[in-house]
Amino acid sequence: MAIFKHYLPLCWFRKNPYALEDSLGFLKKNLVYFFIVQFFLQANMTDDPGESFVEVILEIIVSLLFIGLMLLLNGTSYAFIRMANAFFFGMNAVSFLVIPILIWLTVSENIVSYYLLALTGAWAYMIVTYIIKRTLLINTAASMVLSLTYFATTYYGAFALGQLL
Repeated sequence: MAIFKHYLPLCWFRKNPYALEDSLGFLKKNLVYFFIVQFFLQANMTDDPGESFVEVILEIIVSLLFIGLMLLLNGTSYAFIRMANAFFFGMNAVSFLVIPILIWLTVSENIVSYYLLALTGAWAYMIVTYIIKRTLLINTAASMVLSLTYFATTYYGAFALGQLL
């Protein structure tokens, strides 16, 4: 629980990702939680558990490769576990809130649920932008472009690879 509290300020844009703890055990927990939530979301969208399983695995692999390549090109590959934890913890924190919103949206189709879903998506984008900005020490515009590239690569890339398999 202490490491959770250590990472939580990252979601409020208050913590430098380099100041976070290196914990392989926490990364494993983040990846398992990420897999469970993404599998749940994918399986509900595609109605094919096998396809969902493959796409979520590919999404995790592509995300880890993107983070690794980004850090390698920056010369900070020593911080891979820290940054992977930051990325996946940020996505997990947002997904913790997205699931009830999606259930509410499915049940009621209330307009407020659509707005909340858009807000959580924007928050996830801002978290990744913040992590990239602080990690690579670049300006906000460049980090926004890299963040958009991250999301396009991980989600659409995993989908495209899944279709090839």
